[in-house]
Amino acid sequence: MTVHFIGAGPGAPDLLTLRGRDRIAGSPVCLYAGSLIPTAMLDHCPPGARIVNTAPLSLDQIIGEIQTAHDAGQDVARLHSGDLSIWSAMGEQLRRLRDLDIPFTITPGVPAFAAAAAALEVELTLPELVQSVVLTRTPGRASTMPAAETLTAFAATGATLAIHLSVHNLAQVVADLTPSHGPECPVAIVWRASWPDQQIERATLATIAQAIEGKPDRTALILVGKALAAENFVESSLYAKGYDRRFRPQSADSKFAEDLA
Repeated sequence: MTVHFIGAGPGAPDLLTLRGRDRIAGSPVCLYAGSLIPTAMLDHCPPGARIVNTAPLSLDQIIGEIQTAHDAGQDVARLHSGDLSIWSAMGEQLRRLRDLDIPFTITPGVPAFAAAAAALEVELTLPELVQSVVLTRTPGRASTMPAAETLTAFAATGATLAIHLSVHNLAQVVADLTPSHGPECPVAIVWRASWPDQQIERATLATIAQAIEGKPDRTALILVGKALAAENFVESSLYAKGYDRRFRPQSADSKFAEDLA
């Protein structure tokens, strides 16, 4: 018996990985975060599968469901939204499973920030402009922030900021970032990236609050940074004519020439 933790992606059913689909299809028990995962994902469950929405359950109850399946020798597909490596609450479940000596696997999923960038049709890292993306959030009821992890600290790097779980706290986000980024810094907010009811709002730090009046205050990602609106950026050397590289040596004297011989 194995518990298969599966990143179900940002929402669109066809953004589930093939491995994730196959893990679901091979598990007679499926535990899924019903508040964030579309029911179409459950179409991959085998006939007769026990399907449990964990949204109203406590951690003890979730582990209880897994223990019951373990005692019956049944594999479990444990679905979380996005990718499991960030804000999934997987860590505390893994700790319990290790203590109980219950085996598990982890299948990554498409993260929300990647789906949001795709919806915006932007690359978040552009040559000589920005080469880093910071995934962060503001403090919430479920989790506080370490003292050193502040928006002002991350803003000082100049990286593109992907601010999760914080649209309800937009006023503080704007207040924290305006001194370093300036009021004209581009901002985009994407609600329910990749879902049929996806919404997008583009603005600046100075105008974003007014732009989203009346919009939902949850399931949104805030992206902030110069890359969101840049046009006259330097092109990458990767595909530049004359750039000597392993898969495109420029002469017989190239140090990479022998690799393609």
